[in-house]
Amino acid sequence: MITTKYPIHKVAKDFKKNGKAVPSKEIMDILTQYGHPPKNHMQPLTDEELSIVFEYLTQHNQIDSIESVYADVYHEPEAKKEAAPKAEAKQPAASRGEKKGQPAQTLQGQARQQPHAQPQGQPARPEVQKPVSKVPQKKVVDTRGGPAVNLDKYDERLESFTDQRRQDARGGKQKIQQKSQQRRQQGGRGQSGKRRQEEQDRMRRLQLEIAKKAPTKVLIPDEIGVGELASRMKKTGAEVVKCLIKNGVMASLSDVIDFDTAAIIAEEMGCKVEKEVIVTIEERLIDTAEDREEDLRSRAPVVVVMGHVDHGKTSLLDYIRNANVVSGEAGGITQHIGAYQVDVKGNTVTFLDTPGHEAFTAMRARGAMITDVAILVVAADDGIMPQTVESINHAKAADIPIIVAINKMDKPAANPDRIMQQLTEYSLVPEEWGGETIVCPISAKTGMGIDNLLDMVVLTSEVQELRANPNRTAHGAVIEARLDKGRGPIATLLVQNGTLKQGDVIIAGTAVGRVRAMTDARGQKLAEAGPSVPVEIIGMSEVPGAGDDFHAVADERMARELVEQRKAEQKAAAAAPVGKVSLEDLFSQIQAGEMKNLNVIVKADVQGSAEAVKASLEKLSNEEVRVRVIHCAVGAISENDVMLAATSGAIIVGFNVRPDNNAKDSAARMKVDMRMYRVIYDAINEIEAAMKGMLAPKFREVDLGRAEVRNVFRITGVGMVAGCYVLDGVMRRNAQMRLLRDNIVIYDGAIASLQRFKDSVKEVASGYECGITFEKFQDIKEGDIIEAFLMEQIEV
Repeated sequence: MITTKYPIHKVAKDFKKNGKAVPSKEIMDILTQYGHPPKNHMQPLTDEELSIVFEYLTQHNQIDSIESVYADVYHEPEAKKEAAPKAEAKQPAASRGEKKGQPAQTLQGQARQQPHAQPQGQPARPEVQKPVSKVPQKKVVDTRGGPAVNLDKYDERLESFTDQRRQDARGGKQKIQQKSQQRRQQGGRGQSGKRRQEEQDRMRRLQLEIAKKAPTKVLIPDEIGVGELASRMKKTGAEVVKCLIKNGVMASLSDVIDFDTAAIIAEEMGCKVEKEVIVTIEERLIDTAEDREEDLRSRAPVVVVMGHVDHGKTSLLDYIRNANVVSGEAGGITQHIGAYQVDVKGNTVTFLDTPGHEAFTAMRARGAMITDVAILVVAADDGIMPQTVESINHAKAADIPIIVAINKMDKPAANPDRIMQQLTEYSLVPEEWGGETIVCPISAKTGMGIDNLLDMVVLTSEVQELRANPNRTAHGAVIEARLDKGRGPIATLLVQNGTLKQGDVIIAGTAVGRVRAMTDARGQKLAEAGPSVPVEIIGMSEVPGAGDDFHAVADERMARELVEQRKAEQKAAAAAPVGKVSLEDLFSQIQAGEMKNLNVIVKADVQGSAEAVKASLEKLSNEEVRVRVIHCAVGAISENDVMLAATSGAIIVGFNVRPDNNAKDSAARMKVDMRMYRVIYDAINEIEAAMKGMLAPKFREVDLGRAEVRNVFRITGVGMVAGCYVLDGVMRRNAQMRLLRDNIVIYDGAIASLQRFKDSVKEVASGYECGITFEKFQDIKEGDIIEAFLMEQIEV
């Protein structure tokens, strides 16, 4: 703020008495009287000092009358012009002086404002409002009582001051407008961008606030890594691991947890959990939609014949289909599953034959799961046997009705009542005894009772109201599969739903192919096969696994992609370690001989037999020897099989197959043991005998003696030596020993050296002193007890 200087001599000059200027000394005396003595007449006055001067001059210069002040307050502009000469003639000199000069009161107010408002340093009178018609004019009262003040120069200065202020205001306004327009032109886009950025920041903050209030939605699949779970929950890995540990789950960021565990952790950390549905290749490729009720049609029942070995299952089927296959079986045992379709009084029935030997447990279970009715064959002269019980359990697990066929009723020793009594022990109460189990006495040799048995099968299936949809892509189960030298992989399929057509692309387990040819059980070619129809097909890329589900698909490329994915999963599962064993533990077990493996390669003529041999051999594993079937396949023993056996230290077991010439030469060169069998009993017995040679022998502990440590000393290059006194028995070099401290075993090892004075001895008897060192053990103290013993093998 700029302050205008108003010195004493100018105030005195501007204030006149009787037309003359007031002396500067008078102004200085006024200030001195009121406590503000000035230094000289050039001293500028402050607002307070000016107020004192004007107040004093106003009080000591009063006017005579105030009536003249309001005489011409209201007047018309035209009337004022006409009356002006008359008014001047009538007014006294003092009044005309007031009219022409500046009153003291107005001068005082103006002088107070001038130091702040007048840039020239000169006092100026405020602009007087020009009179307007019918508007009262501002009247200035002069209270000085007559002294005239020269106001001409004040008017001139005031006009110049106001003109300059107006110009400055107009110029400033123009500058402001120009600058605003320039900013709008140059920075309009920047301001809008800035405004947009501020709006985005505001929205982001609002979203963050909403996100803080609303729980985070987390999609969790069936399995998820801990690190991935933390990322989806927008939490740190340390927070998630801490929460897992708090819930008793010891997991790191790289570990994988299941959905239930992940859901518990996510909900505990304030997240909303939803199950993530992942659409796999299998789900896109394979149609698993439910059939509509109006699309379903009646289908033939699938019947499985089960029972103990040699109880007459195959003979029963032989009679039913008027064929004899028993003579072709080795050892009287059905080597693989078969499927046949027969006509029973106008009704088609599909039969599955399963082996009775215990090695084929998996095959019997598979046969029960894909059938509608089970025929349990029991020999009337033999009764219920272990595999009979197993068959009962399989049928119950599959929740299918059981029809009991008491076979061999033609024999004199047949006792059906005893069989029915035994059946009640397994919750199979015959209808004759008030139960629900159908029991049919039959003879597969003479045909007695077989018609009644078939009638009961048809009746039972009608009660079940078996239906399927033939107008959809086929799916079912692989009953059997084998490798034919001339035709390649051959698979026996049972269509369970839909219709299988020649030319369809099918996928079964890790095998994929196109149906090139399709035949029934009699060898007749078929163009299509509906529900409950067993067929034999060729065209697969490899031999599928018996029991695998098959599906007809539309996209062969995607089917092959799914097969590769399944193979990778199987390979990863095979390479996965058994249990959680660290490399250090595994190495220590191999070094100590605690774990022994017997690797076996199984080759068979059909897939079912290969699986049976594999299951039987793996069942022979025990705590000390583990049988591992590292390869199980269908076909002749090849050179590749021999190379695999040589690299893995395995033996080759062939079931109804022979090695080719190259395989024989390679096996002789690499010293690989190959064993060929036609009956599964021989394979199991020989492998069992080979395993006995690998079993760890049994040992017992034989005590040698005890010694007390009475002194301990160190010898350079040897280490700690225990000076001992033999309490009883003997101390023997290289014997096993235990070091006891307060009857607690501190060390268990062997005696490394035994000294008698300076001589190394083999043993020290009771009552003598000796020096003893131990293998890799130095923590010996006085008072320790040494127990020596030997491990002696027990002859079996």
